[in-house]
Amino acid sequence: MKILFIGDIVGEPGRELVARKLPELKDREKPDFIVANAENAAGGKGITTQVMNELLSFGIDVLTLGNHTFDRKETDRVFENPAVLRPVNYPANVPGRGYGIYEAGNGENVAVVNAMGRVYMPHIDCPFVKMNEILPEISKTAKNILVDFHAEITSEKIAFGWYMDGRVSAVVGTHTHVPTADEKVLPSGTAFITDAGMTGPAEGVIGMDRELVLKKFLTGIPQHFSVAKGASVMQGCVITLNSSGRADEIRRFEERGR
Repeated sequence: MKILFIGDIVGEPGRELVARKLPELKDREKPDFIVANAENAAGGKGITTQVMNELLSFGIDVLTLGNHTFDRKETDRVFENPAVLRPVNYPANVPGRGYGIYEAGNGENVAVVNAMGRVYMPHIDCPFVKMNEILPEISKTAKNILVDFHAEITSEKIAFGWYMDGRVSAVVGTHTHVPTADEKVLPSGTAFITDAGMTGPAEGVIGMDRELVLKKFLTGIPQHFSVAKGASVMQGCVITLNSSGRADEIRRFEERGR
């Protein structure tokens, strides 16, 4: 099985680039399943039903979220679609679902889990403990298991990857919008990368207008950030799994737009 993962989609520029570049990627890579992080897809924060429908129309199978999951009032309606996941370690009474099991293009089941770190992030349930709770149930019906681990600091992401080694097929880090050069298959067969990168404006600061970001750093005064303009970039990774659900390969990709 081949899984294509698209790094955090930021605003309209990110969505437009996915619309233009995903057909080329699909022709070249021939993925069986496509996952994208979309927590910044609507104006740089959160997701709406309109944006959800737009992204799914491109052929993306599952959309994962993160700390901006509930930044928009209409988010609850988004969760009526089983293709949208929020972090699994939110409390049980929070709307939405944290994982799902889907049928890939090759006819096999694939489980996708969205988890979120806790260092410099909203203080929710422990993602390490939560994975211990849900993996036995998931493993009954899926051997191919991908986790989007949405977290701030590299050490938490790397620790989580080692904790999951041999228990899931892949752990892909998201949130920081800067791709890391540490993609690898861990000793027990789990593909790992600390951060898959970003899909959105390449000339801003992690997707935001750089002048507003600079003003905040120079003055200390909070700013209302907006999505940057200019050329865009599409980043992510391609993961190849073998018949046992273990990873054979993980590769980064980067597609430049105008």
